[in-house]
This record gives sequence, structure tokens and C-alpha cells, in this order.
Amino acid sequence: MKSFASDNTSRVHPKIMESIVNANNYDAKSYGYDEYTQRAVEKFKKLFGDDIDVYFVYNGTAANILGLSAITNTYNSIICSEWAHINTDECGAPEKNIGCKIISLPSGDGKIKVEDINKHLFAIGVEHHSQPKVISITQSTELGTVYTKEEIIEISEFAHKNNMYVHMDGARIANAACHLKLDVREFTKDAGVDVLSFGGTKNGMMFGEAVVFFNKNLSEGFKYRRKQFMQLHSKMRYISAQFEALLTDDLYLKNARHANEMAKYLEERLKEIPIVRITQKVEANAIFASLPREIIDKLLEKYYFYIWNEEKNEVRWMTSFDTKREDIDEFVDDLNKIVKNVFK
Repeated sequence: MKSFASDNTSRVHPKIMESIVNANNYDAKSYGYDEYTQRAVEKFKKLFGDDIDVYFVYNGTAANILGLSAITNTYNSIICSEWAHINTDECGAPEKNIGCKIISLPSGDGKIKVEDINKHLFAIGVEHHSQPKVISITQSTELGTVYTKEEIIEISEFAHKNNMYVHMDGARIANAACHLKLDVREFTKDAGVDVLSFGGTKNGMMFGEAVVFFNKNLSEGFKYRRKQFMQLHSKMRYISAQFEALLTDDLYLKNARHANEMAKYLEERLKEIPIVRITQKVEANAIFASLPREIIDKLLEKYYFYIWNEEKNEVRWMTSFDTKREDIDEFVDDLNKIVKNVFK
């Protein structure tokens, strides 16, 4: 059966798999000095302009932690949403590997606002407190919502006014671009973001993420930092070739657009079941919903997905590039049958 647990559970896109196979046809220079890496970097420069630096790493946690490490000192703090991946799902990696304090802000929709960030800037210049240095935002958020370009500009202007940087966790950045109907540059580089984790794994790749610096001064010494963090892939071409394929003919947008469309279709089908209450706006490829626990348990016997909030009986259902309408129809039909059997 189709999994609705995460876009991490989906297959590798056939074109991505083909790119890996093609990269395996002959020898290539190691550690990123190969032609695949050079071409992939050029693809990123077409997206964001020539005045950027791009570094490939294995996974999203590494992309986030490495990017953050480049713009902080151990006495700094990083401000983010309480739902941010760096706060909830990276096993204390920022604290352990960077030494920074995480300041998480309450958020009902996964997004943070300037007025809430401002409350934590009283510590600036006071030696007894961690010094706020980075505002980290997730696009799209862990709750499936999307920051508007205007919201990102407001956060960036506030950050820079206060001698801070903006980091964006873009694990699902393509899904955000499709929802906003904007080029990725418009709500990242042009909106004032300093460092971006550009996601690949959740959008059809086998493995690999990219750290993109829009301010090249911030990437000074980053190649050594990447090596120290054990993220310099000797056979770099197997990451780079995937990104080259992902960024060719807008495959990254096609994948994300389909995933978003499937989430909206799932939302529409779920409206047929009054007992299911959707709890967040469906703006990317995630559905958050609450329903009786006995229904959840029965559904889990056949489908793999996560219970997001045990207290609220809230679940998360994710769609991906390879989710089909018939997968959703079967899922909703099964859910309907369970509801009727439980409440007959």
C-alpha cells in the first residue's frame, strides 16, 4: 500500500535514478572536482545568480547544521519556531555540534513573526546571555504552511537591522515555490535570506542536499568546515548528478507541483468524512487532521503514517511526486469503511 507517512518514503524519481546510473559509467574526479558537480553548481547559479556559493552534503540535518555553523559562534542563539526541524527532529545536533542555544517560539501554524522574535532581543550586548544571531525559518513549514514573500522580507529586514542573519530550511522549498507561484530566488535571495538549505531528498532524490550562500563572505572556510563535519562525499558525483537532473527542465517544480496537487485532492476527498477535521491550511504537500483514536488505530493496520499529536489525536498525511489519485481514492475509501464499521 502507498505510504502517507512522509515524502521520505517515496521512491526515487526515475530520471534521478537514471542520473545515478549514468554517473556510474566511468571514472570521475573525486571530492567535487568532477564534471557533474560543476554542471550542478551551474544549475544553481541559473536559479539564483552567479554570486553564490553552493556545497553539496548527504542529508538535511547536515545542511542545516553546517549552514548555521558558518554564521554563528558558540555564544550565539538561534531563533526558530517550536516546530522547526532543528528544534524537534535533529536530536540536539545544533546544540551539540555548534554549541548554540536554540530559542523556540510558540507557533500555531509553524511560522514565526517579527513581534515574537523582537521579545528575545533584550539580551543583545549582555554578556550573561546567549547572543541572538540567526533567525531560522522553514519553507514550507513543518505544519505544511508557507511563508509569503512579504513575510520573509519583513523577517530579513528585521534581522539585518539587528545585526542578525536569516537561515532558511528549504527541505521542501520546491513545494513552497509551487504554492506561491514564484521563482525560488524571489522569496530567498531577493527576499534577504542569507543561507539556504536546498532540499532534494524529499523531492525525488535518493540522497543529497545543498547549502547555498547568498552572501559569499559567509562561506569563507566552509569547505574545511564541511570536511570536519564528515560531509565531504568522496564520490561527490552521485549527489551532484541527482541535482543536475532535478534542476533540469524544472523537474524539481514538476515533482513538487504534483505532490501539492495530490494534497489538495486528498483534502477535498477528506471533506466527505465529517468526522475528520483538518487542522492546518493545506498549502504544500501535508495534511494535518484530527479524528477519533479508534479510527486512527484501525487505519494504521493498513497504512503507514505518523500520529503528530497524541493528545489531540492529530495525524499527518504526506503526499509526494509519485502519489496517484487512485492511491488517495483507495485510502479515503478505506477510511470511510472504517468509520462506518466503528460507528455503525
